[in-house]
Amino acid sequence: METRTTERGEERVGNSASETWRTLMVVGGVLAILGMLAVVFPFVTGIGIELLLGGLLVVGGLIHAWHALSARGWAGFLGGVALGALYVIAGLVLLVNPVVGLATLTLLVGSFFVVDGVVELYMGLRVRPETNWVGLVVSGVLSLVLAWLILAGWPSTAVWAVGVLFGINLLTTGLAMAAVAMGGRRTERAAVGSGTARPE
Repeated sequence: METRTTERGEERVGNSASETWRTLMVVGGVLAILGMLAVVFPFVTGIGIELLLGGLLVVGGLIHAWHALSARGWAGFLGGVALGALYVIAGLVLLVNPVVGLATLTLLVGSFFVVDGVVELYMGLRVRPETNWVGLVVSGVLSLVLAWLILAGWPSTAVWAVGVLFGINLLTTGLAMAAVAMGGRRTERAAVGSGTARPE
């Protein structure tokens, strides 16, 4: 990481988008493609996420159990073993029956959007005198609508909800990174066109 001085004498840390736009463009493009694939194949994506979660729970449970067994004199020995067993059992349930696990995960996602929507509505109404308070209210309403769409049709919404939401997140992140990269490319080309040397 480099430290440079701007025209006003201020120090700037790191590289600018005009210097790293190619990497940003590649990463953003890959994320956007993965996001589109996730949206097109939401069930496969949801199952993949659910299996990954199950595997992580099993690994986490084994680590808990290993720690507890390696410190048997520890006051939290029994709790550590019980927690490790809980993690492993939950992970195995998700791995053995991924469809049921995906339905459960979808229920959790829907519940999250309910809480998120209520909190954003509350925040928006609390800061009502502030500029753009309506944005929080609109975001809260959208979260509640999304929660209703997920929960009203549950468990059939498990087929698409997790995969589509994950895909949209990847797609928007990728497009945002690509947009930053395009801005960096324009800055670089403008500097080259005007004969301005890139800062060393």
